[in-house]
Amino acid sequence: MHKIIFMMSVSLDGYFETAGHSLAWQDISEELHTHFNEELAAAGGLLNGRVSYELMARFWPTADEDPAAPKVVADYARIWRDLPKVAYSRTLREAGWGTTVVREVVPAEVEALRSAAAGDLFIGGPGLLRTFERLGLVDEYRIYVHPTVIGGGNPLFAAGTALRLELTGTRAFANGVVLLRYRPAQAE
Repeated sequence: MHKIIFMMSVSLDGYFETAGHSLAWQDISEELHTHFNEELAAAGGLLNGRVSYELMARFWPTADEDPAAPKVVADYARIWRDLPKVAYSRTLREAGWGTTVVREVVPAEVEALRSAAAGDLFIGGPGLLRTFERLGLVDEYRIYVHPTVIGGGNPLFAAGTALRLELTGTRAFANGVVLLRYRPAQAE
């Protein structure tokens, strides 16, 4: 059965974005972008909260139309556009580019999506992650730690989050980013 995977970049001090919601601190090298493209090209779909969906939808649908766009960016745009997507939102009225709007996370519906998917499903957004964690629906965490301290912002894990994870793999990239792969620890 396919996995449900949370994949996110984080600063060395634990933030996924600055207080002003900027992601500009991330160092997405060509090597790292190629890795992201390979991971998502094999995916069965994307599961996003409204904020993450809208962030992606502002840029990726037409990013490959820019003649100055690097090949890795143009490739990612095509991958993103072609993947089936779910946007979980109570306020979003419509969405494009192969996106279905769903009002709430229902475990049986998520399991049906997982069963029907052509590959692993990737969760986008820490807010949606919290819901999936509460429902026991996360199979794997892929955390990309950037060698940058941003000094504040929005933490990847909310205060009070308690998780026990088992490290299943690592990968270092030339730009200093380190991928940490975890799965939820089995109850003892």
